Amino acid sequence: MSEKRPENFIIGGLTLDGKKFRPSDWAERLCGIMSAFGADHRMSYSPYVRPGLHLGDKCVYVAARLYEIEPMAYNFLASFAKDNELQVINTGHPDAKAED
Repeated sequence: MSEKRPENFIIGGLTLDGKKFRPSDWAERLCGIMSAFGADHRMSYSPYVRPGLHLGDKCVYVAARLYEIEPMAYNFLASFAKDNELQVINTGHPDAKAED
């Protein structure tokens, strides 16, 4: 039996029924819990979990590589989206070939 490979995904700022998710800074807050202090003593977002915009709405970009480093964090983000009934856009496997 093959194990399902983690995928890159976007947590959209709209619920499944099309309403804007609140509070308005939810993406920054969510990414903030995955951030760390760098050598410059400044907080910086993880390279695997970043806030952004998708089709004009706030979103969080989640890289599949996070699963290899910290599977609990990857699963937490997926569960957050599911528990809050947020739209999730799978953007595929990072190493996928065109014919996959």
